[in-house]
Amino acid sequence: MRNYETTFIVDPVLSGDEIKATAQAYVDNLQKEGCEIVFVDEMGLRTLAYDINKRNNGVYYCVEYTAPNGAFLRNYELGMRRDERILRFLTVALDKYGVQYNADKRAGKIGKAKRHKQEKPAKTEPAAHGISRKKADSPHLTGVPSGDAESFKEEE
Repeated sequence: MRNYETTFIVDPVLSGDEIKATAQAYVDNLQKEGCEIVFVDEMGLRTLAYDINKRNNGVYYCVEYTAPNGAFLRNYELGMRRDERILRFLTVALDKYGVQYNADKRAGKIGKAKRHKQEKPAKTEPAAHGISRKKADSPHLTGVPSGDAESFKEEE
C-alpha cells in the first residue's frame, strides 16, 4: 500500500453546501478506486499568495489516503484539472516520515500549541539591593528633544 496526500483549493464563490459536496465527491471517487481514506482535513477559507482565476482566497482541503497502486492517479488528477470548481491541486506520495509527521500533527504533537498563561506573582521583595528611588530623587529634564544631548538641560 502506498500513502498519498492530495491538497486542493475549492472556489470560494460556491455556497457552503456546494463546497462540501465538491470535496465529498473527490473523497467518494477515491473510495471507489479502492483507496482507504486516512484523514480529511478541511483547512477552511484562506488567502492565496497570488490571484488564481481572479480569486484572492479559496477553501483548502487536504485528503490523506492509502492506495494499492498509483494507476488511478492519472484519471483522478485529470478530473480535478477539468473541474472548474477546483482552483489548484497537488498530490504527493508520502514516505514513512511524511506519514509519521501527519500522524503526530493529528495527535497534537506538532503545530500550534496552546500556551497557558502563567500568573505573575505579586512583587513583595524590595527593589534591587534594597535601594529604592523616589520620584523626588530623580532629576527632571527640560527642553525639546532634537536628537542631541546638549539640548536637554537638567532642572535644579
